Amino acid sequence: MEDITKGKIKDSVFTDLFRNKKYLLQLYQTLHPEDKEVTENQLEDITLKHIMVDGDYNDMGFSVGNHLLILVESQSTWSYNIMIRALMYMIQTYHDYFQRTGQNLYGSKKVTLLKPELYVIFTGDRKAVPDRISLSEEFFQGEDVSIEAKVKVLYGESEDIIGQYIIFCKVYNKQRKKFGRTEKTINETI
Repeated sequence: MEDITKGKIKDSVFTDLFRNKKYLLQLYQTLHPEDKEVTENQLEDITLKHIMVDGDYNDMGFSVGNHLLILVESQSTWSYNIMIRALMYMIQTYHDYFQRTGQNLYGSKKVTLLKPELYVIFTGDRKAVPDRISLSEEFFQGEDVSIEAKVKVLYGESEDIIGQYIIFCKVYNKQRKKFGRTEKTINETI
């Protein structure tokens, strides 16, 4: 049997799935069930993409109107370093936002910021993965430091779109262990 599946199949499925506004809206509504008024047209993809050059990129970034910035990463292997990456994605996304909106960081007028929300969708074995992680707690023993970031960790096999994606990843992992990176793995996963 020949290896045919992509090495980053789960990442590809994640980014392709949420590139579709129908599913992006479902993701948003899972994160914000209280907001029943938002429409697909109000969602803007602001995912960092570097096609021709090396640079930081995240799995998914989007805004809703002018008031919310959501950055989502999908991880199958746990690492507290996701905090640092999330912070880097947030800073780069703000940089892009200021350029796109023509705001001057060096002027005297206060810039407007989108409210940030940081998430990790964890698809690996749960074990000791916390529900939330904090930069100051994980890297500075809870000391009061000049910068803080908090990331909500999402996991579990619920019926919402996040749970469905996690189930897909777990099924794929089981099939890949049985059949390798083959067509049979893809067929059995589907």
